[in-house]
Amino acid sequence: MKILVINSGSSSIKYQLFNMPEQEVICSGLIERIGLEVGVVHYESEKKSIKEELKIENHKKGLEKVVHLLLAEKTGVISSTDEIEIVGHRVVHGGSVFTQTTEITEEVKEEIRKLFSLAPQHNPANLEGILVAESIFTKAKQVAVFDTAFHQTIPEKAYKYAIPVKFTEKHNIRLYGFHGTSHKYVSEKANEYLNKTNSKIITIHLGNGCSMSAVQNGISIDHSLGFGPVTGLVMGTRCGDIDHTIIFYLMNTLGYTLEEVNTLLQKESGMYGLTGFSDLRDIEAAAALGNKECILALEINTYRIKKYIGSYAAAMNGLDAIVFTAGIGENSMLVREKVCESMEFLGIEINAEKNATRPKKLTEINTGKAKVKVLVIPTNEELEIAKQSYLIK
Repeated sequence: MKILVINSGSSSIKYQLFNMPEQEVICSGLIERIGLEVGVVHYESEKKSIKEELKIENHKKGLEKVVHLLLAEKTGVISSTDEIEIVGHRVVHGGSVFTQTTEITEEVKEEIRKLFSLAPQHNPANLEGILVAESIFTKAKQVAVFDTAFHQTIPEKAYKYAIPVKFTEKHNIRLYGFHGTSHKYVSEKANEYLNKTNSKIITIHLGNGCSMSAVQNGISIDHSLGFGPVTGLVMGTRCGDIDHTIIFYLMNTLGYTLEEVNTLLQKESGMYGLTGFSDLRDIEAAAALGNKECILALEINTYRIKKYIGSYAAAMNGLDAIVFTAGIGENSMLVREKVCESMEFLGIEINAEKNATRPKKLTEINTGKAKVKVLVIPTNEELEIAKQSYLIK
């Protein structure tokens, strides 16, 4: 069975075509820097390897490019779209409605649309991917795998906000958590590596969107993102944790509208707000040249991660391993170094030589005497989505 997985991020599309249940990758790729002046298209199969730079205005254009590559004479791996039996889609916010993998119907699409306000940079892109896929792969079953599902195990003391109870009970206002497919995948890999029955792991997903999870005995017990994917760590364009009185100040004193504040915190803040760059590669390059704003932004970013490591170690009463994953976590040696420096008290120490790599498989980068394992594990959300999609065939 051929399953195409589409993973639409806020500024990227990852895709993989699998033969299931063998988990054989037929082709894979990435469309990145969507909406920026220059986008990048990556495509990899036994037949062809491509890296192409061009402007990609939106997710629809990106998905159309993916389909062209799958079918084109020189790059294609299928002769007809009818060969795709299932298209598995990552959907960021499932709210309280979706707690497991779900076949997509008109009702499901409408519920995803209702959740736009909770994940405005993601759910619209996810739905766009679904609609485009439906129009192209007309015979395929469309399946949604929700980022929030893995975090349904978070206990009430961690997911409930200290606001009047009616808002939780009647309006489902609570912490949901995100990047669930990634945290699930890498935490399972870490548990296999540690070979422990009672493990205490912190998974650190760092990309344009960022989040951290406390995973105890394979179960998510806390998470840095909450009701929507804005809180917690400093992200590409999202602010992360912020004093909510700033929102009232922006509106009541500075005259911002509610829509302007939402845009400010979701699309104009984070690393972009601090530096003018949303891509960490640009920020690291500028910092290396002495750009003070970029140097400080990296300090702010990594300091926030360190604070969450401390709080989650306390919540679990111990720590066996921390896991870096996703685009920045897997590739930024500098971020890993700055997160782990001066953390000896918690048993975290990294080996500079081991850290100086962009590993393609699970890699241990801690020193020999460190009490806590520091692992870099390439995430594979697409495989996790394919596995879950196959199970409801």
